[in-house]
Amino acid sequence: MTRILLIRHGETAWNAVRRLQGHTDIPLSPTGERQAEALARALADEPLDAIISSDLGRALQTAQAVAAHHPHLAMHTDPELRERGYGAFEGLLYTEIAERYPVEFAEWQARDVDAVMPGGDRVAESFRQFFQRCQAGIARWAEQYPQQSILIVAHGGVLECAYRAARGLSIDGPRDFQVKNASINRFTFNKGVLSLDQWGEVAHLSASLDDIV
Repeated sequence: MTRILLIRHGETAWNAVRRLQGHTDIPLSPTGERQAEALARALADEPLDAIISSDLGRALQTAQAVAAHHPHLAMHTDPELRERGYGAFEGLLYTEIAERYPVEFAEWQARDVDAVMPGGDRVAESFRQFFQRCQAGIARWAEQYPQQSILIVAHGGVLECAYRAARGLSIDGPRDFQVKNASINRFTFNKGVLSLDQWGEVAHLSASLDDIV
């Protein structure tokens, strides 16, 4: 069994206005930086054996904040833990996507898991492709650290995939659960099966943000 702490990165300026990021490399906002530091403080005494991050800056910044409190740990980056690739949707507000790509936007909102966004400068993935990528990436790291505890810092979509897998939810159902920035989510991985132990810990944010300047 491997214990996994799965973390969504801190907030970015694009998160705050609902501008789609995908593979676009957006840094943490000042609020996100404070969230990352609050997270790091909360996990300062957490027994960990490795820290793994998506290679996108917003996740990496969050992971580095935690790693500063665990200087003895190996830290790895993995592009397989990136957010879903949204192609030409990236960089647009949800309202702009609906205006420019009404058919594709409707498919996306209807959760057509095999629909792919229009191509652009960025990779475009169907949700099914993305789900399979996320599950393979998480499993690979869990299998590399059996009987140990690892921290994975990734993205909202990656956490959604893990939650669906662990709860046995259909991938085409609505997302009726929250995935909060800098939340702590605890899973176990045993014999190829991902299980959810605790979801959406955020008490560390309200308790700590006012103290961080």
